[in-house]
Amino acid sequence: MTGDARELTLAELQAGLDYVRASPRDAGTLEMIVRRPRSGEREVLDAVRLDPGEGLVGDRWGAAVPRREEQQLTLMNSRVIALVAQHRARWQLAGDQLYVDLDLSVDNLPTGTRLAIGAAVIEVSPKPHLGCGKFRARFGFDALRFVNSPHAREGLRLRGIHARIVSAGDVGVGDTIQKVLARG
Repeated sequence: MTGDARELTLAELQAGLDYVRASPRDAGTLEMIVRRPRSGEREVLDAVRLDPGEGLVGDRWGAAVPRREEQQLTLMNSRVIALVAQHRARWQLAGDQLYVDLDLSVDNLPTGTRLAIGAAVIEVSPKPHLGCGKFRARFGFDALRFVNSPHAREGLRLRGIHARIVSAGDVGVGDTIQKVLARG
């Protein structure tokens, strides 16, 4: 891991918001996949299987008791993590599984929105995804304030989103992630 990244100030982070807001709205790209086999462990993968019963196959979520379906996956905007982490080798420290170049805002992806990614379909969960003490320890107090600000939490979802897996499929880095029509 690259250890020479300095913590950015809140002003420096806010200066990157225009770049984040320019994320694709309808179809983007899966930039990184991270599996968390055990607490504190990360595996950066090129491809993985998403399964409604297991979550991201091999991830510790599948062994969690009780499993919370609305928290099967966490997705973070790759532009936000690039800004916060400063080095791609540090992205995985955020603890998310899928890093995507896609607008994750509430306006663009309201709860229940379905997304096709690779051969899988996922659905945006209502559960908010918030930064925690681990995020602060890895990226700094201002980074935590940045991703957890009321505007970021309620609108932009800078910390990312939770999702559940609707239909199983293989996904890989470089796959398109795009909005699909909801069933109904």
